[in-house]
Amino acid sequence: MTKRILVVDDDQDIRDVAQLALRKFGRWDVTAAPSGQDGLNLAKADPPDAILLDVSMPDMDGISVFEQLQRDPATQQIPVVLLTAKVLPSDRQRFAALGVWGVITKPFDPVTLSTQVAKLLGW
Repeated sequence: MTKRILVVDDDQDIRDVAQLALRKFGRWDVTAAPSGQDGLNLAKADPPDAILLDVSMPDMDGISVFEQLQRDPATQQIPVVLLTAKVLPSDRQRFAALGVWGVITKPFDPVTLSTQVAKLLGW
């Protein structure tokens, strides 16, 4: 069965590249959301198998989105992989303590993105 991924990122180019890469190389069904609130709405309406979530977004950042996902029984079991341009060792520790499944740094390689996601999620 095809895995379903939700990409949540405020950058249209990142959403487009991630969608294309995950569809082409992962052969997954990919949906995208331009904001944290849209991502939450989509995740609740039709929970995906995993979420790729940008950390730095206006209005609602990725950590706030993740925390809301964790509070909702309908979405708390969805694995989340964070996308971020800035990753310090202290950030990795903080993200791991939150319970995210992993972190992928931007810019990412579109050719290996699906492999990175699959490895982090154990697919």
